[in-house]
Amino acid sequence: MDNGARSYRRFLEGDESAFDEIMEELFHSLVFFIDRYVHDDHAAEDIAIDVFSDLIVHKHRYHFGVTLKTYLFMLGRSRALDYIKHHKVISFTELSFAEPLHSDEKTLEEMVLSDERKRMVNAAVAKLPEDMRVVIHLIYFEQMTYEEAAKIMKKKRKQVDNLLYRAKKELRILLGEEDLFLS
Repeated sequence: MDNGARSYRRFLEGDESAFDEIMEELFHSLVFFIDRYVHDDHAAEDIAIDVFSDLIVHKHRYHFGVTLKTYLFMLGRSRALDYIKHHKVISFTELSFAEPLHSDEKTLEEMVLSDERKRMVNAAVAKLPEDMRVVIHLIYFEQMTYEEAAKIMKKKRKQVDNLLYRAKKELRILLGEEDLFLS
């Protein structure tokens, strides 16, 4: 899918099932993203539902200038920051580098080493400043372009590029040179 834009056009033309497709594709990643700010699963879900409700109520605010996913993440970030301002939430939850287990061939030793590496990466990412954690999440988890991440973070593309460069450099220092997975 094209990050929901085609489905949203169908929704605007009256196809109610198209909105269900959008929700199915983007809801969980939006909740996961919002949770990075608010550190409360239930609040993140409520904010995500609010963002999707806004999409229904104000149908013509989205003008297809950016992908629907980027638009929703921009709204989600804004609402999450409002939530933080009103609820005084300060700490940031570490990122989960969880990957689905696709193969039964993974040995117990490989799984333990993989889990240990994830814990080390999570601990290292948790030590980064907030902007660096967010840019890592958007680029590597949500697989957004630098331009999309810049719009969500309300920064210029070059600033996102610099943040990501500094975040990777800092992670290399924290994790050691052998963990160059972010190159």
